[in-house]
Formats: sequence, C-alpha cells, structure tokens
Amino acid sequence: MSDRLVKVPFRADHVGSLLRPANLLKAREEFKNGIITKDELREIETQELKRIVAKQIEVGLELVTDGEFRRSWWHIDFLENLNGLEGYVPERGIPFQGIETEPYDVRNIGKISFNHEHPFLEDFKVFNEIVAGRAVAKQTIPSPNQLFHRGIRNTAIYPTVEEYANDIILAYRDALKAFYDIGVRYLQLDDVYIAGLNAESLVAYEPGLTREELIDLALRVVNGVLEGKPDDLYVTTHLCRGNYESRWAFEGSYAHIAPTLFAKERVSGFFLEYDDHRSGDFKPLEHIPAGGAQVVLGLVTSKFGELEDKETIKKRILEAAQYVPLEQLSLSPQCGFSSTHHGNKLTEEQQWNKLKFIAEIAKEVWG
Repeated sequence: MSDRLVKVPFRADHVGSLLRPANLLKAREEFKNGIITKDELREIETQELKRIVAKQIEVGLELVTDGEFRRSWWHIDFLENLNGLEGYVPERGIPFQGIETEPYDVRNIGKISFNHEHPFLEDFKVFNEIVAGRAVAKQTIPSPNQLFHRGIRNTAIYPTVEEYANDIILAYRDALKAFYDIGVRYLQLDDVYIAGLNAESLVAYEPGLTREELIDLALRVVNGVLEGKPDDLYVTTHLCRGNYESRWAFEGSYAHIAPTLFAKERVSGFFLEYDDHRSGDFKPLEHIPAGGAQVVLGLVTSKFGELEDKETIKKRILEAAQYVPLEQLSLSPQCGFSSTHHGNKLTEEQQWNKLKFIAEIAKEVWG
C-alpha cells in the first residue's frame, strides 16, 4: 500500500462519483416512502459498492472510490452532518446552463465543529473492508471553502468572516484526523467555490470582499486545514465549474486564481477541468511549482458518453507539458459522472469505457 501511495494522485485517476444504478435509485425511493428499512437500503448500497469496486479495478485503475453511492449530493450529505449546520429546502435551486437545480442547501445554525459520529466515518470503514487492499481507497469530501458561499453563514452566530473561517478550519482539521485514524490515506477536497472565483460575476460570494481578498481567504482556509496533517495523508483538490445532469454553472479559465492558489496551495494534486473551451488554455499552469503538486488533466469529459480521440488527448497532454513537466501530469475525467443522484447524460457502459480509456492512455504516455 505504501508503494502505491507515493504515486498519489495516479497517472490514471478519477474524480469520484459514479452513475447510480437503477436498483439503487429505486431502493432510495422505496426507503423514502417507507417501503424498505434503512438497513435494507444500506445492504443494497453495500452490494453495489462491491460491484463497482471490482469494476474500477477491472478497467485498470489503481485507486477506487465508493462512487458516492451512499450520498444524494456530492457536498450536502457531508456538510449537513457537521455540528452547526443543517440541510434545508430553499425557495430556489441554483441556476445552471439552461436549467435550475433541485432546491437543497445547507445553512449555519450554531457553532461549527466536526461531528465525531459523522456517518461518513462508518461508511469509509465498510468501503475500505470491501477494497481489502486491492487498490487505494480514495475518500472525497467537499472543500471547506464551500461554506463561504453567500447566505450560509449566520451573522448572528458569526458576526465576522474571520471567526467563521477559524471554526471551519478547526472542524476540518478534526475531520482529517478522524478519517486518517480509520485508514484514509488519499483524500480529495471538491471545490466549486475556488473555481468560481474565476467567473466574471461574484454574486454568490461573501459581500464586501474583493476577488483578491476572497482568493486569499480560500488559500488560508485550505492551507490552515492542511497544517500539521500526517505526511502520509495525501490530499488533492478538484476544481469544478458545476456538474448537474451534464450541465455546468459557469465558465472561465483559471487565470485569476493561478498566481495565488496554484502557486501556494499545499495539496498533493490539482484535478482540473480541461475538456472544452469553458476551461480556457493551459497557460495558468505555469504557476504550478516544478516538483510541486501533481496536475491531473481532466481532458476526458464525464458529461457525455462519446469517447474522445485518443491521439487528440495525447497531443493535449504534450501541450500542457509546455507549462508543467510531463512527469508532473496525470489524466482523469473532467468531473464525476454523477455529482448528484440525478446523474449525467450517459450510460453506465459509457462511463466504464471512459475510465478504461483513461487507464489505457496513461499507460501509453507514462508507461
């Protein structure tokens, strides 16, 4: 296991979520309607986990995720189980390309701290037992920065952003320690918030702060969380522009954040979306320090099922290598396949073909 971990992130990696199979979606609905019990739902989830762990290994991956099969949303299931936060249904969802998401979000109702009975801990224990050392078990959680979107902080509880940030940092430090203590060695922070700091409009962010102040705050929060972490806990971050039923929330290159976050964020790797024009060019990668974080190029889209041209992907990897050494690059899908329970517009077979395709290209490029 230790030999595998020194490669994190892997040459062929993936972001995390996988399409929920029909029987799992049906079981979720039956549980919601009182037809089956929580234990019966959990057993169906566990059986599906066994299947997808085996399938990830079969297609050539050295890391596996739980596909986020026990979650409905990539972020809310984790956040609403922290102390001081709750999930709720707002009046409106979030605008995406041509649609609005199902309305569900979190809000601050008390002092924030880590919940040591957090359900994700038991979930990982079961998942890791299923993996049984056959691959590296990767745990994904939302970045602490997700809590800085406008409207989450309760100003009666936290009059200043500084007080709020300090408690979030401490809560996430405790979360990392709790995950480490149960065996997590590869952890990913999913961060739509940071990617959004490149967008033209910043209406979704804390009022009264400039773009540069928001970027500096985001860096301080993540680096504060990582301060003092064990050397053999590898933490990466995925910067996403939104992923909901194959739609996205915004566009924009990484140019605004790169001089600060790419240069100074103390993660082991950056998972970056580069599947189409929305992401801009590779020039912001010049801010990644040589010998620093691994850059995982999301050149293969998870939003649609058609396979990309293999030679085009290889050519784009070499283009990125003009800014970051080839040995410091990896390949992945641009995002998860099902960041929410709704899933993207492709079949499960197409999903597995994409992951196998990535593993094949990684072998051909890096050996």
